[in-house]
Amino acid sequence: MSNMTASAFAEEIGERLKQARLNRDLTQSEVAVLSGVARKTVLNAEKGKVQLEILIAIMMALDLTDQIDRFLPKQEISPLQLAKLQGKKRQRASGQRRDADEETPEW
Repeated sequence: MSNMTASAFAEEIGERLKQARLNRDLTQSEVAVLSGVARKTVLNAEKGKVQLEILIAIMMALDLTDQIDRFLPKQEISPLQLAKLQGKKRQRASGQRRDADEETPEW
């Protein structure tokens, strides 16, 4: 699957969505009602042409949301990235900084 195009991946996900619907013995119209979209939208989703929010709504209607963790596991921030985000933290107090902030510059 690693050499597939984005379009081919989308079509594969659509096919899997269709098979999940058929396994639950639901029509496209029933899934549409459960997910709050039009039947045509379900049809397009099964062809791999769907917006992310609609895909999630259909997955919810098909009770597939537990599959999301396998599909895209939660990504933790690496320690190196976390260190970059935090920038330089002060390691100790010098006691001189407060005095410098209280002085008003003479411009």
